[in-house]
Amino acid sequence: MKGKQTITYTNNSPDTLDKLFLHLFWNAFQPNTMMDVNSRGSESIIFGTDRSGKPVSDYDQRFRRRINDLKPEEHGYCRVVKFSHNGKQLTTKLHETILEVLLDKPILPKASAVFTTEFENQVPLLSRRSGRDNLEGVRFSMGQWYPKVSEYDVQGWHPDDYVRGEFYGVWGDYDVNITLDKRYKLGASGVLQNASEIGWGYDKEGTALKTSQGATRTWKFSAKNVHDFAWTADPTYKHFTRQVPNGPLLHFIYKEDPTKEAGWVATADSCVMIYPFLAKTFGAYPYPVYSFIQGGGGGTEYPMATMIRSSGFETALHEWCHSWYQMMMGTNENLYAWMDEGFTNYAEARTLAWLRKKDFFEGAAEYGEYFEMALSPYDEPMSTHFNFFKTNLASTTNAYYKGAVFMRQLGYIVGEPNIDKILLRYYDQWRFKHPTPNDFIRIAEKVSGLQLQWYKNFMMNTNKTINYGIDSLWEANGKTNIRLRNTGEMPMPVEVKVTFKDGSSEWHYVPLSLQFGEKQAESFQSPRVVYEAWKWTHPTYVISSTHKLMDMVSIEIDPTHRLADINPRNNKLELKF
Repeated sequence: MKGKQTITYTNNSPDTLDKLFLHLFWNAFQPNTMMDVNSRGSESIIFGTDRSGKPVSDYDQRFRRRINDLKPEEHGYCRVVKFSHNGKQLTTKLHETILEVLLDKPILPKASAVFTTEFENQVPLLSRRSGRDNLEGVRFSMGQWYPKVSEYDVQGWHPDDYVRGEFYGVWGDYDVNITLDKRYKLGASGVLQNASEIGWGYDKEGTALKTSQGATRTWKFSAKNVHDFAWTADPTYKHFTRQVPNGPLLHFIYKEDPTKEAGWVATADSCVMIYPFLAKTFGAYPYPVYSFIQGGGGGTEYPMATMIRSSGFETALHEWCHSWYQMMMGTNENLYAWMDEGFTNYAEARTLAWLRKKDFFEGAAEYGEYFEMALSPYDEPMSTHFNFFKTNLASTTNAYYKGAVFMRQLGYIVGEPNIDKILLRYYDQWRFKHPTPNDFIRIAEKVSGLQLQWYKNFMMNTNKTINYGIDSLWEANGKTNIRLRNTGEMPMPVEVKVTFKDGSSEWHYVPLSLQFGEKQAESFQSPRVVYEAWKWTHPTYVISSTHKLMDMVSIEIDPTHRLADINPRNNKLELKF
């Protein structure tokens, strides 16, 4: 595959730049690369055995083809043949998946420079997200396929090696022309600009692929204000659309298979149904189209498009939710993968609970995954750079599950009504701006009126865990006293629900000293008794009820199960008098 690229780069920083760094992701798909060695090393980490006695390794089972096993014609590469400025070829240095470009003329702050490149690629046999001939038979899944400029921000350049597969991209406007055999049908990021020439449902629902005079045809796509561009191609694709009222046009592109048709139609209908909830809860989708495309190696999100293995609705929903918590925000996934995957898991769970009319508080699988990691010897801080986690287990759990727990537990601290306000203000203020954890937590502080840096720091920078319990009960001076004990390492505000024999109940709320304030009572928390703040240095705290001990049937810490308490067994006491 050959390509030509024109890059107009604007230096929006206050610094003068004398070099550029570019990502050449496909160079990872060769034996003995950092990605290959890291991946093979994970096979030597054994967690135990499965039910059949087979060892369970840390190898990421989503990637069924090992890079080291690929034949030379199956390897991938991206080679920059020329990189020029004003017709002058610039000096470059290759660092495996990173190309360093030494500029002949520095780019001053607020100035722009135009570069031209020529590159040659070999499309790898699909083993990581992108490539050719995936297990479902899709011919081309073209993600991370072009020389991509690295991000330069307040921390400087981010020339992160392609090892575990997370990204950080520069906002830009993409105009992409793709020329290939006329038999192929395409799905891609962006809006097809020559739909009248192509047909195939892009010009009008249900139209056939138009004839081409030559052996090839060119597809012209445009995607504005995005940080990546992906596309797929296969001669057996089918395509239909759904227009979301007051929302985007949705494209569904998949391998022709009559047995799978109904699944794609059902997923399409569900996506239309959920959009009003997505827009109301997380903010309106700002782009004109979104494409769900069968391709890649599972579920891989890109701006305005996703590659998914099959028509499963939950996977489609998860990938679409990435439009809010990566494609709009553009966080640095290498540093803050949990702000991408964790927030997306949270958004998916919120949406599924709404769709299925289920209690969002109940059955949060993310907690179990997080607990298993937190109680294992493999846990690492969530702030670890994604490439440098010791295990795939730790990187995945921190990104997907602890990140989701971070959001669910934040609702416990600030109250669910405030969570909705936080999410919408985050959307309003930080989309298209590369937010950091501190940017998010400052929004949460302003909305809730609480101090929350302690929460961000404990959750992100440490492995410290939460463990509260009911210590003892006694009656004195006409009151029933309940002593709570903190045996964990991370302090939290505590909610206790006391239920009585007559079916009534009362809530007891103990704020944490570090938050300098209290959460407003949620709708189900009435009546509620509010206490002085629990100082984080003190191991115990006593709450009291005017009811007699004999009138109580249960006492429970955190009955909504939003507190990530690693030992919930001592959180509830059933009283049988």
